[in-house]
Amino acid sequence: MALARTDRAEAVPVAAAPVTDWKRGPDNQRIADLGDGRFLNPLLSGDRPDPAILKDGADYYMTFSSFDSYPGITIWHSRDLINWQPRKAALNKNIGSVWAVSLEKYKGRYFLYIPVKAEPNSIFVIHADHVDGPWSDPIDLKLHQHIDPCHAVGEDGSRWLFLSGGDRIRLSDDGLSTVGEVEHVYDPWRYPDTWDVEGFAPEGPKIHRHGDWFYMLTAVGGTAGPPTGHMVIAARSKSIHGPWEQHPDNPLVHTESADERWWSRGHASLVEAPDESWWAVYHGYENGLWTLGRQTLLDPVEWTPDGWFRMKGGDLSQPIAKPRGGQALAHGMALSDDFRDLKLGAKWNFFRPAPDEASRTRVEKGALILKGRGTAPVDSSPLLLIAGDPAYEFQCDIEIAPGGTAGLILFYDDKLYCGLGFDETRFVTHQYGMERGRPANPYGRRLTLKVSNRHHIVSYHLSGDGGQTWSRFDRGMEVSGYHHNVRGGFLMLRPGLYAAGPGEARFRDFRFRAL
Repeated sequence: MALARTDRAEAVPVAAAPVTDWKRGPDNQRIADLGDGRFLNPLLSGDRPDPAILKDGADYYMTFSSFDSYPGITIWHSRDLINWQPRKAALNKNIGSVWAVSLEKYKGRYFLYIPVKAEPNSIFVIHADHVDGPWSDPIDLKLHQHIDPCHAVGEDGSRWLFLSGGDRIRLSDDGLSTVGEVEHVYDPWRYPDTWDVEGFAPEGPKIHRHGDWFYMLTAVGGTAGPPTGHMVIAARSKSIHGPWEQHPDNPLVHTESADERWWSRGHASLVEAPDESWWAVYHGYENGLWTLGRQTLLDPVEWTPDGWFRMKGGDLSQPIAKPRGGQALAHGMALSDDFRDLKLGAKWNFFRPAPDEASRTRVEKGALILKGRGTAPVDSSPLLLIAGDPAYEFQCDIEIAPGGTAGLILFYDDKLYCGLGFDETRFVTHQYGMERGRPANPYGRRLTLKVSNRHHIVSYHLSGDGGQTWSRFDRGMEVSGYHHNVRGGFLMLRPGLYAAGPGEARFRDFRFRAL
């Protein structure tokens, strides 16, 4: 289905056949670094939307929208811009659904400006003297009508939050409160009305100072919807106070055909690599894989003699030469877990947790012990991972208390999930966010479950001898529709586990493998 725009004189070539031979990391997960001086997007696979990146000397830190997952706002670390490791989560208190944040360092202190969807919506700020924390308690800035803050410092030393819609508000000198009222300062460039988009929705402003100019990157066209909708535009000004001049080549990033690998690309930031080359980091949906959420992409940038810049990566389906210099850290992390050290925030997250959620868990003799809550995944605040491969399987040995229920799931949100659970007498299937009792359970209160997700085809296997022999459970599913354009929410389909009902469930030897 060709959706290319036809109102520009320059012809857009058809994308070359996509490369799919990613390098493999822990648990056979795909990673960007190809090991030969090139990388292949995604930079970070799986749901890593709205990337906020900070260059801090030789270190790079990046974080993402974490929505209803807590501990939230996990900080990732790199020293070469290509290989990334998770560190710690910055936000432990549930203040609502976390959207696109701003990660900044100002006069030796780190700041996170955090927009949340809650009752009411607002923007919070937390701060720390070290990127690993401890982070302060959230401070409510009481900005109830805006999202996507971006911290910026003017040529006169004034501090600002730029906001969605072309607005801004001044910050106090310490960055912990606002001064005055929100003001409108920028009218974003608008695409032709013949383009297929979701809506205008100017959002995600990112301000960068380079040379004599301030540059503002903005996303327009809607975050999801048609693959050609989301795009990156830019403007510049000699002063933080404007006026803002539109980039003559807007949009700078725009998916033009549904044949491309990466759809709905936007929310871009600029960053300088160790070798002084420049790059744009933003997110996009992978063609045919909406269920993986918005993944983080890296696009090379060229500064032009007229003081503007352009993106050079095209549709990002092909390998790109890495920036040079820096230090390559071991990329990513194993999702398999022997539960000797429970990494809440760095690996595992609760969905929409209660204030006492962390007290539900403890590690004991190589087992994760999770106290039951609710009746099913819908109200049990399941424990989830981000898996960024199109095909994978995961398994776990599970032991339940009398009267309890537990299992393994693929979870989008509390209204859309699937999986398989059991109590001591029967199995429970989860599909479309609903539960159905299934045939009698001959294994009693302990068994090993395995879930396979092979390009949206889901199957289940059971073992009563710790995974030595397996039997296939007579229920399969197709889950390609478990995504934002069906359900909303901007999330991804995440593997995980849950415990419901009375007592505690013991989870041992969680194994994950990309296929």
